[in-house]
Amino acid sequence: MKHIYRLAALTTAVALGATACSSGSDDEETPEASSSAAAVGADAEPLKVAVVAPSASNDLAFTQSMIDSLNAIGEERELDVDVTDGVFVVEDAAAAIRGYAEDGYDLVLAHGSQYGSSVQEIAAEFPDVAFAWGTAADTFDLPNVSSYTVRSDEGGYAFGVMAAALSESGTLGVIGPVEVGDAKLYVDGFVAGASAQDPSIATNVTYTDSFSDVKLAGEAATAHLSNGADVLTGSAQMVVGATGVAVEAGVPWFGTQSDQTSLGPDIVVASQVYDWTPFLGELFDSIEGGDLGGEVYTATLENGGLSIAYNDGFDLPADVKELGDTAIAGLTDGSVTTGIE
Repeated sequence: MKHIYRLAALTTAVALGATACSSGSDDEETPEASSSAAAVGADAEPLKVAVVAPSASNDLAFTQSMIDSLNAIGEERELDVDVTDGVFVVEDAAAAIRGYAEDGYDLVLAHGSQYGSSVQEIAAEFPDVAFAWGTAADTFDLPNVSSYTVRSDEGGYAFGVMAAALSESGTLGVIGPVEVGDAKLYVDGFVAGASAQDPSIATNVTYTDSFSDVKLAGEAATAHLSNGADVLTGSAQMVVGATGVAVEAGVPWFGTQSDQTSLGPDIVVASQVYDWTPFLGELFDSIEGGDLGGEVYTATLENGGLSIAYNDGFDLPADVKELGDTAIAGLTDGSVTTGIE
């Protein structure tokens, strides 16, 4: 189902209507928004940003990582943001992307790697509108297209190290969606980290071939537990099915893309959080300066595009946390590498 939201400055509201087209805002300006506007100039107009995303804005995964980042930036500068989420069908997403471009938005964020061909086609038709899409590293040589990607293998590696140290059975379970992009990078990083910590560890990986099938994710998690896994992890919005199984079984879970602590306050060890605010801040500045794109941004631990959120509610042994912290520090300063290209 498609939902349409408006984020204006610090507020979020459900918009009435069934199309992705919306302009202006009737929200009363807050003191915070006023001060943000003053910071960028008294006469500055709010930057009009549109987001088209494949899953729900509160998925505690990929889409929420972008919404959380926009909300964070909204605390510093005035934005007028519309979100069309739950649009996994590429044709529907293309219609929304085109609609926003026709309505003259300053930036259209196509937040899904499956949207690439649509961005390539539509951006060429609207050279005065900025577009960004991810996770990907291709701008199609168009000056109004930016792309963003993430070294999700970095957090995956650190979590693999900790998972191997936590495991008593010597078996870990991984539930992946589709074997592409940042999901595959995360899984590969986790496997590499676990092997680096304990070469004898068995890390079993299952790809469901779906980003959204919660039932399949739950079935994969159950199968991993039946095969002896005592620590689980996974990627994409479908992991709510897997975390539910982990909660029932009381086994540790490592999350990625967004902070997943709320999915299992007693079993989530830590989450790798995608923070798009550095990228968005640079992009917004460029657009306001007249440069509409052409750059590729890669989120890493070193540049702050990735961060690790430990769950204080999980009783993580100090020696295991030290292993994780050491891996994170090494990945940040370059002294440790995941070995994944």
